[in-house]
Amino acid sequence: MNNWQTSSTRRPKCLFWAALLLLTILAAAGSLWLGSVAISPAEVFSALLGQGGNSTAAKIVLFSRLPRTLAALLSGAALAVSGAVIQTVLNNPLASPGIIGVNSGAGLAVALLCAAAPAAQRFSAVAAFIGALLSVLLVLGLSERTGASRITLVLAGVAISNLFSAGIDTVVTFVPDALSGVSDFRIGGFHGVTMARLTLPAVLIAVSLLAVCSLSQQLDVLALGSDTARSLGLPVGSVRFLLLVLAAALSGAAVSFSGLLGFVGLIVPHAMRRLVGADSFPLLVASALGGACFVTICDLLARVLFAPFELPVGVVLAFAGVPFFLWLLFRQRGGRT
Repeated sequence: MNNWQTSSTRRPKCLFWAALLLLTILAAAGSLWLGSVAISPAEVFSALLGQGGNSTAAKIVLFSRLPRTLAALLSGAALAVSGAVIQTVLNNPLASPGIIGVNSGAGLAVALLCAAAPAAQRFSAVAAFIGALLSVLLVLGLSERTGASRITLVLAGVAISNLFSAGIDTVVTFVPDALSGVSDFRIGGFHGVTMARLTLPAVLIAVSLLAVCSLSQQLDVLALGSDTARSLGLPVGSVRFLLLVLAAALSGAAVSFSGLLGFVGLIVPHAMRRLVGADSFPLLVASALGGACFVTICDLLARVLFAPFELPVGVVLAFAGVPFFLWLLFRQRGGRT
């Protein structure tokens, strides 16, 4: 009986992971295949295998759709895992990189770098990481020093986010060429992303994802509360700081090439937590896959819904994210404010 129960429990989990992985692969394949220009699956495979020559289809796949697909996968995974970490560390289900100002802080750092040293734009991922880290530490400091409630902390984060957004506008006003396509950057999107631009952020995201997953046990202990974690021998301060550094690296690297995408770090961790539970390791892996799949599908919809016209993917994410955030906010109305 026990063996039957164990096998029946494992089967739905295996089916879930297989379905999530398959959906992510299908989203990536659709992103390479579908668009305003009709390209057959055979032409996509030929281009990826280097057999497309100098054909128009091969150039579109290799220089436009492939970098864009990789950008969507990377940013989705990074922002979703960053959101899962921030929610756990701050013990706040309403927190996410886009809502509490982390993304805006990264964007302001990128704008300052591009204005001060245009030739150093290849280091925008590093600047975005620094800006994101300062932002998340500011929010953590507000949380610890003021003892703010969950909703009050989110409102403070929204104010910080608006402050940094105003900083971006100020930089662009005085140095109009600081951010090329500033409106796309503010909304978020992948238009014009190249493989060269993705290299450094991709490395930073990959290393940070591995590091966060290796700290999943510490994240589980931290989720029990600071006092309980200390009683179990966890160095709460240093572990919390390290996790927030990694969360900042993930969100900052994503912002450096995707712009200020919102709501990914809010929606995906909540959805995955309902599906896989609160244990950190499966939650982090599911968030990475779910975020990659979600952003890739949203970007695909942004490209094909009104083809040949294209929406910034941030618009599609906003339509999905704002109602979800309001629902979460009203769920918290019975808590301390």
